[in-house]
Amino acid sequence: MEFKVGKSEANQRLDLFLLAKLPVKFSRSYIQKAIKEGKVKVNQKVQKPSYKVKPGDVIFVEEPAVELKPIAVEPEPIHLDILYEDHDIIVVNKPAGMVVHPIPAHMTGTLVNALLYHCKDLQGIGGELRPGIVHRLDKDTSGVIVVAKNDLAHQSLSKQFKDRKVFKMYFALVQGCVKNDEGEIQLSLARHPVHRIKMTVSETGRKSITLYKVLKRFKDLATLVVAYPKTGRTHQIRVHMKFIGHPIIGDPLYGKKSFEGIERQMLHAARLGFFHPRTGEYVQFTAPLPEDFKQAIRMIHRMCLQ
Repeated sequence: MEFKVGKSEANQRLDLFLLAKLPVKFSRSYIQKAIKEGKVKVNQKVQKPSYKVKPGDVIFVEEPAVELKPIAVEPEPIHLDILYEDHDIIVVNKPAGMVVHPIPAHMTGTLVNALLYHCKDLQGIGGELRPGIVHRLDKDTSGVIVVAKNDLAHQSLSKQFKDRKVFKMYFALVQGCVKNDEGEIQLSLARHPVHRIKMTVSETGRKSITLYKVLKRFKDLATLVVAYPKTGRTHQIRVHMKFIGHPIIGDPLYGKKSFEGIERQMLHAARLGFFHPRTGEYVQFTAPLPEDFKQAIRMIHRMCLQ
């Protein structure tokens, strides 16, 4: 991995600079160890963790230095709402509350645990028998997710997501009245330098684009919008909507912890379109709005009538 230091990032310690750039699973102590072992180079030279980065510095991190041990995942008989399945892919309507991939805090009850139990025709992906997660939905985001069953599908889908050839449509119920009927949000996002589970707007972050259209306004209380993320950054829609002053209702990280009894973020991945990895045919899948989302809309509508 390679990073270039921008003007606004100058004078940071090298370890803190990398802490903000690398995924959240890499701790500061882990990064410091990699630096001391010479696995991190600044302008092709080994530096100390305390080195103050300068504008234009090119920092190279050896991939194996930040590679963590794979987590053993056990199959579990968990119900799946399957929208489509063949020998190459499986498309699932993920419920809110389900984590996609096991992490130390959620080793069971995940989508991967369920897939390993359900899919009897999984082939080797990257040398391991595991489902190919090519994109993710946040724990409390519901909706369509596609998973690869073999290397062919994994490589094809990964490239389509990288090349922005995948169509994604979300429904979001946001706080307040969105004035513009439609808009485009272009804001670069990066990992928050202090709160590592959060993302933040940063001029040195990765380019992120979200289009949106207003479907219905509930006076000044809330707005139902449809969002089309053109890039796939972590928490992208959640951060973008917060930045324009309309955080997603029920989002504890970027908005209020609860909103009139709504306890989870009202974000639903409604539609996903891509080219089938084997046939090349364009396919599109839709997940109906879940009942809790419908109930939230009905409740807010009643509040507007009072």
